[in-house]
Amino acid sequence: MAKSQPRRVRAKQGESLRDWIKTLVLVLAVVITFRGVVAQAYQIPTGSMERTLLIGDYLYINKMLYGSEIDIGFHGHRFFYHRFPAFRQPRPGDVIVFRYPPNPQQDFIKRCVAVGGQTVEVRDKVLFVDGKPKNEPYAVHDDSRVFPREISARDNFGPFLVPKGDLFMMGDNRDNSLDSRFWGPLPEGMVKGKAMFTYFSWDPRAHMVRFGRMFRAIV
Repeated sequence: MAKSQPRRVRAKQGESLRDWIKTLVLVLAVVITFRGVVAQAYQIPTGSMERTLLIGDYLYINKMLYGSEIDIGFHGHRFFYHRFPAFRQPRPGDVIVFRYPPNPQQDFIKRCVAVGGQTVEVRDKVLFVDGKPKNEPYAVHDDSRVFPREISARDNFGPFLVPKGDLFMMGDNRDNSLDSRFWGPLPEGMVKGKAMFTYFSWDPRAHMVRFGRMFRAIV
C-alpha cells in the first residue's frame, strides 16, 4: 500500500496541472476574443487629435458597432478575414480608429467629417459639407497662416465628392494632421472601431497621471 501513495500523488498533480492549463487556455481565449471582437485598447501617439485626445491618452474602441473583425495573418500576409454585421454605419462626428490606407499595418485615429455621397470642401480653414459650413467646436487651428491650395491642401481643399462606401477623415488639430486631405478617402472596410472613452492618461512632459482625463467619453 505504501508504494501506491506516490502514484496517487503524481496522478493528482497531473490532474491539477491539466486543470491549470485548461483554465489558462480558456482565459487567453476569452481575452483574445474580447480584444478581437468586442473592444480594444489604443494609445494616442501623436497630437493630430488635440485637444479632443492628447498624447499619452489611453482609450477603448468599440469594435462591435461597425462590425467586429476576425483577421488572422502573419508578417503582412492575411490567411483569414471575416467581418460580422454592423449595428450601424460610421457617421459624421464619429472618432474612429482605422488602418492607415498607405500602410495598413499602422493604425490611425481621426474624426469622420463626411460619408459616401457627401461633398467636402475646405475654404480658408473652414470645413464645408454639401456646401454648408460645419459647426465644429472640437476643431483646433493653432497656425494663423492660411495656405492657398497651390501650396498645400491643408487650408483650402476640394470640393471633393466622397465615393460611396468611403469616409472622409480629418484630425481635430486641423493644422497638424495627416488625413484625407492628403491621402484621400478611407474605405469603410479599413475601419476598426469607434473611440468610446479614455481609461488612463499619462502626461509625458510632466511625467504624471492626468486624473482629470480618465474615464471621459470621447465626443
